[in-house]
Amino acid sequence: MAGEKRYAVVSCHVERPLDDRVWARFAALQASRPAGFRIAALLRPPDPEAGEEETRWLERARARREGAWLREAGLRPTLFCGGGWYSDERVAEAAAELGYTDCTATSFDPPYLELAAPRLHLDAPARLELPSGRRLVEVPSTHSIGMLARALPRTLAEPLVHVYFHDSDLLDRRRSLALRMALRLLALRRTPSDLDRVVAAGVDRDLPFRAVLPGPVPRTIARSWRSLL
Repeated sequence: MAGEKRYAVVSCHVERPLDDRVWARFAALQASRPAGFRIAALLRPPDPEAGEEETRWLERARARREGAWLREAGLRPTLFCGGGWYSDERVAEAAAELGYTDCTATSFDPPYLELAAPRLHLDAPARLELPSGRRLVEVPSTHSIGMLARALPRTLAEPLVHVYFHDSDLLDRRRSLALRMALRLLALRRTPSDLDRVVAAGVDRDLPFRAVLPGPVPRTIARSWRSLL
């Protein structure tokens, strides 16, 4: 909307919470709030079949929640993202029932997925109207590390820039450095914010769930959202 500030948020897909090296680097990055960004941790549950220890996972999940409590004065999980960008009506209904904000939608087509893969396509935050009548707040991911680095020299057209990365990216010195540098430059173009503040400020666009499915259904662009307080 004309005259409104434009914001950017960052999230990390934490896929290796039991890898001490990966966890230490992510925890340090999150604590440092690079360029003023408060990085949201999208932490998946442990996989006992893969030998992942639930006790250690819970210890680190609690630490993540305690850190969030100190910053946000809240303990409950608020965000959800489907693995491999997977989503369908049942997943969306479950996320809405639990009161989550969903970050599974993307504004781009992941190159490794088929065009008809079960996922969501959206260019800006919106409330999705589900078949049950529930509404699910959707905040799409818009840029990976590489996409952000390539986009920064040009105009950032997205109403909200949502950068995502994976915790394992921090093991690669070049990718880790690229992330930090890109966030510094992004902070010069957009006001750093976080996902919970975006949702708290309100999303004023409603779309039917089918409008954000890939395939023959038209992709309606949701561009209208209230500015942050």
